[in-house]
Amino acid sequence: MHIVMAGASGLIGTSMSAAFRDAGHSVVTLVRRPPAGAGEVRWDPAAGVLDPSVLAGADAVVNLSGAGIGDRPWTRKRVEELFSSRLGPTRTLVQAMAQMDTPPATFISQSASGYYGDAGNTVLREDAPAGSSTLAQICVEWEQAALAAPAGVRVVLPRTGVVFSRSGGALGKLLPLLRLGLGGPFGNGHQFWPWVTLPDVCAAFLFLLDSAVSGPVNVTAPEQADVNTIVAALARALHRPAMLRVPAPVLRTVMPGLGEELLLHSQRMEPAVLASGGFPWQHGSLEAAAPW
Repeated sequence: MHIVMAGASGLIGTSMSAAFRDAGHSVVTLVRRPPAGAGEVRWDPAAGVLDPSVLAGADAVVNLSGAGIGDRPWTRKRVEELFSSRLGPTRTLVQAMAQMDTPPATFISQSASGYYGDAGNTVLREDAPAGSSTLAQICVEWEQAALAAPAGVRVVLPRTGVVFSRSGGALGKLLPLLRLGLGGPFGNGHQFWPWVTLPDVCAAFLFLLDSAVSGPVNVTAPEQADVNTIVAALARALHRPAMLRVPAPVLRTVMPGLGEELLLHSQRMEPAVLASGGFPWQHGSLEAAAPW
């Protein structure tokens, strides 16, 4: 299969492009800088510029574009960037496909667990409604942009949860604290984090490439766990205590908006579509995953 990827330079994209190639697929990545080799093509998503011929012969387009949600404080300018860095590339890819006589058969465009907002203990399958938070609004508009793809293109919207990886992401920031015995739950710890390991994210995208699934797909582990349970499991795996709880008011003060939505919101997601399709998780339980 020939795949064109956008957003391949991040934590997920780097691992995913390698997984695609290891599975025997050919991959071309879209870059904003001058190409470093034959496997890269330059584009300008901020200006909506992509030569449709780049997509010619592609079986699938995989879109992972988007500025990091937790990388910087949520100033007004940063929130605008979170929107534009997702909507611009997605619309540019869709516009390029619309100019083709035969667009790629499959468009997998990333979304996120933030789609559901703060849902408490409610079990969230793919047909659950969107939330009302900033992240939810980003995800809603992001998905709508992808669904504007030409008729006949299978659009898949992976709503990926909190990705566990020792090399980065949320876990990459938490593990050093836990190793020092300084980490602990956020808030009361009863909020659900829809966790998934990086290897299972890559495997899920490979699975979705070859499936007939379309629409939203919850990309999370089947074992649902709240923050207290997750932090305790990681601490056990590292043989360290995890006693220093961070109160919710402190998070709201130190990380306004960001701390509330990323750390305190609860999303008890069930990966119903993957489960019904027979997807085999490598890390389906916290015991198998820790210390990922």
